[in-house]
Amino acid sequence: MEFNKVIQKRESVRKYSDTKPTEDQVKYILEAGRLAPTAFNKQPQRVYIIKSGEALQRMDSVHPCRYGAPMVILVCSDKNAASNFQGGNSYLTDGVIAATHMMLAATDIGLDTCWAGVNDVLKTQKVFDLPENIYPICFLDLGFRASDFKGVSSDKKRNPIDSMVTIL
Repeated sequence: MEFNKVIQKRESVRKYSDTKPTEDQVKYILEAGRLAPTAFNKQPQRVYIIKSGEALQRMDSVHPCRYGAPMVILVCSDKNAASNFQGGNSYLTDGVIAATHMMLAATDIGLDTCWAGVNDVLKTQKVFDLPENIYPICFLDLGFRASDFKGVSSDKKRNPIDSMVTIL
């Protein structure tokens, strides 16, 4: 799909069918996350595929926004592997860029997503038995929208460009 169409089509789907993404579709999405740019090419993104019934229940115990998705991608970042250039750590930015790449790749191949930020980092680390250095950033619900999901794409309101841009 043309990139401009992908970014226009992507929306946060809040009701999913039971149809699961195929292994090839998941690989395509993961490859997009792997190719995401990271500071100094450190590649600290770490991704967990949540698809078993037990794992989905664990996700539900830490976040209410799965909306029936049959699969969820937990995007994390390894704080120890990220760039620490001039005292700043890139782990959050690197993980967010990878998540965005995956979200857009899903749209490109006809899948739907919903970004849900991690509300309780410590609880999420505990529930998924993540090491202290693995920082959970977001959940990406992944699947196909339910036939009765009423999307909001055509009603998306966006602020005008000049409300967000300042030319210096």
